[in-house]
Parts: sequence; C-alpha cells; structure tokens
Amino acid sequence: MKTDVLVVGGGAAGMMAALTAAQQGAQVTLLERNEKVGRKIYITGKGRCNLTNDCQVREFLTCVPRGGKFLNSALFRFTPQDTMEFFEGLGVPLKVERGRRVFPVSDKASDVIDALFFALRRNKVKIVQARAEELLLADGEITGVKTDSGAFSCKALILATGGLSYPATGSTGDGYAMAQAAGHDVMPCSGSLLPLESAEDCCKEMQGLSLKNVVLALKSGGRQVFSEQGELLFTHFGISGPLVLSASALIDSYEDCAAHINLKPALSAQQLDERFLREFSEQKNRDLANILTALLPRLMIEPFLKKSKLSPDLKGHSIMREQRKVLLETMQDFSFSISGSRPIEEAVVTRGGVRLEEVDPKTLGSKLCKGLYLAGEILDIDGFTGGFNLQIAWSTGRAAGLGALKEIEELV
Repeated sequence: MKTDVLVVGGGAAGMMAALTAAQQGAQVTLLERNEKVGRKIYITGKGRCNLTNDCQVREFLTCVPRGGKFLNSALFRFTPQDTMEFFEGLGVPLKVERGRRVFPVSDKASDVIDALFFALRRNKVKIVQARAEELLLADGEITGVKTDSGAFSCKALILATGGLSYPATGSTGDGYAMAQAAGHDVMPCSGSLLPLESAEDCCKEMQGLSLKNVVLALKSGGRQVFSEQGELLFTHFGISGPLVLSASALIDSYEDCAAHINLKPALSAQQLDERFLREFSEQKNRDLANILTALLPRLMIEPFLKKSKLSPDLKGHSIMREQRKVLLETMQDFSFSISGSRPIEEAVVTRGGVRLEEVDPKTLGSKLCKGLYLAGEILDIDGFTGGFNLQIAWSTGRAAGLGALKEIEELV
C-alpha cells in the first residue's frame, strides 16, 4: 500500500500528526496496533482527559524537566490556548479547573478520542490496524514500514509509538528499536510521574489517607529536589497523588532519599505553638492522642506520635515546653525515607527516549534519516502532571505533521 505520509502509532501525537498532514491535503495512513485509536488517552486524568494546562508558554516550559529547550519551537507554534481552540472547534466544550488543568466539560476522555477519530475520518485518513515491525530504508532514506499484515510504502514516516509506560495500551517500546535501526541513539528509559515507595511502616499504617494543602519536600542525597503545596495519598507501599507524581520526575537517585511533609504550612511556628497551648489548656485532662484529633486525621495520630516519640497517654496539663517543641517540629516536618518508585508499567510517562540532538526541533525531522519524523513520548521529553504531557504530544504531533508535509512538497 502506498501513501504520502505514514504515521505509526494512533495515540495523541500520532492522531494530531495524521490530522495535521491530512488537513493540508496529504494522503495519510495511520497504523495502530490496537483495535481502536487513542487507547492511552482513555486513562488520562483518571478517565476525564486532562488534555492541556491553560498557562503561558514560558511558564509551561518550567514544568518540563527534560527537553524544554527542544520543545520551545513546537510549543510556541501550537500553544495550550491553540489546543483549547482546536478541540472546541471539533465540538468538545472545555473547562479549566484547579491548577489550570483543562478537561472536557463532560469529564469524558471518550469525547476527546471520538472528536479526533471523526476528524480523521472527515479528512480521509486511512486507519489500519497493524503492528509496525521494521522500518524500510534505502540509501539512508525512509521508504516505508514492514508490518504484521504487509508492507506500506510512503514519502514520509512519522514515528509516534509512545514510550514504555502503560504497556497494556500498546506502549511497548517498539518505536525505540525502529529509531535505532535508522541510526538514532535512545537515552535510557525509566518511569516518570510515578508513586513512590517507602519501607517504613507509617505509610502502610495510614493507607487510604489523603492529605490536602500540605507541603511535600523531597530530598535526595541531602539536596532538596522538590517542594510544593498540594495533595498526596498514603498507600500500602508508600505515597501517591498529584504532588508525589510531579516530585518523582525530579528524582535522579533514591539513595539517601526522604519525604518531608509540612502538615500545617499555613501556620508559622509561633502560631502553631499558640494553637498547641490553647488545645492543651482547654483539654488539660484529656490524653494527647485525643487532643490531637483537633489537629490531625485520626488515622495519622498513632504514626505521628511514634515519630514524635511521645506517649499517647500524656495529659494536656502535663505537656512541657520541650515536648511542645517536638510536636511542633514533627507537625512541620513529618519525614520518612523513600526507597524507590513503582515499576515503569505504572508510570504516567516515560523518562528517556530518542536523543533530542538528533532531531530538528522545528520540523521534528530526523537529522540522520531523510523522511523520518518523531513525535510524542518516543522523544526524550517529559513534563509534570497537570496536562503538560498531552500538550507535548499535541505540539510535537502538529510540528511533525507539518514537517512531513513540507518534505512531500519538496519532492514534487
């Protein structure tokens, strides 16, 4: 089968690339190994699809720990605001929530996927269920791809096969091998935006407890790598939640790694001490464990007292200044060790991928193999949680679609 542009991978970046090229008049074929396109989009934002973040480009780039400089060109040409206008133009009304996260008004990821699917059909993109196995090359140029259902020839090929996160959705790393066959280096891959594990009992004891408006700081090798206010969740293995996922993107080593939680960031040390004094005065004959229910969730009281090394039976009237100091310090720095992260299969995105120095940031074209373009998670770019990674997919997919189209026009 012959086509102008062949897109391998029917995820966010692949669909955007295919649609972009087709809207400009190119004949486009999209190869997707799954029965339906956009399978990974279904699980983003807990099934609601956090499709971008409504911030300006400069701020957006501060939320891309790896690859921000490379992304600059594609993002300025297709901004988060462009993405919002694009999807609303496809008939998907949007809303902006806390942290400027953007969702469909319906809270259904399926609405985003359906809008893209029908746009592809309207623009005559041929969608073929097939698994790409090998790039077809001639004299260092792309000529097509071999699949499990035959060969496809093309003038330009866009690799948008994703990374290694959530392999059940089809992201199994196939694209890395194909990129390497075309001469590209692939940076070591690991998970990013992952829950974190702790060997300490306190997390397991608080399993299911969600904390809001706390400050989480992560230290690795004695150096603070993350500090932000928000929400986290204790689990049987450690901690999870939005704060934790973003923090994981900045950890390079889990040696000497620890989490530090300020449970009352809105209160200064003096204000917190005054609060303790008031509670102890008003409840002077009650046990410390009971008094603390005014300040902490019940599930946290026992682990908190273990950390502070104070008896739960202490009466309010007997608590001395030094003991108050210990309570204050524990309240402002509830800390425990972090032993590692969950497996890459549970990661939201992949850290690592095709080396960016080998790709043109304007066209997303390979500098090593003529006719090859790369978009989305296959590249060594990843962002924080909050809609940043899907925007990376939209922007790079758009740039690759335009780049491939330009290549075809030059061949005419």
